[in-house]
Amino acid sequence: MKYVILLISFFFGFSVFLNAQETNLLWFEDIEIAKSYAAEHESNILMVFSGSDWCKPCIQFKKDILESKDFTSWGSSKLIVLYLDFPARKKNKLSPSQTEHNEKLAEQFNKSGAFPNIFLLDKKAKVLSNPPFKGQEVNDFIGSLETNLK
Repeated sequence: MKYVILLISFFFGFSVFLNAQETNLLWFEDIEIAKSYAAEHESNILMVFSGSDWCKPCIQFKKDILESKDFTSWGSSKLIVLYLDFPARKKNKLSPSQTEHNEKLAEQFNKSGAFPNIFLLDKKAKVLSNPPFKGQEVNDFIGSLETNLK
């Protein structure tokens, strides 16, 4: 009887683990890795330019949208996040190679230097939309993305 209970517990725990994995939104910091993953999994890319330790709207976007259960559940099968950070504090400083990578992408996509600046890209990094974040609710932001998903 103990083994049956253990076996049932194991399968229950494993199914919870699998279910959690299905709603996990993947984050990347390198565009080539993100494009490769997106192509392999037929996903779109949500590229986010953020100032994680100085930009209040960036902090709000990350917390209220990217890390929300609703967004994670909705987006886990549709897109991946390419998170490009531009921290100001020394303790959060990125490696020189990551800084260079992020700056090159900013020169290409974020010439205005807006933060947060969000782009929905297809799997080849072609811009599908540039949805603004103005503090809207997660479902409103999702709606702004859905019209442009491929």
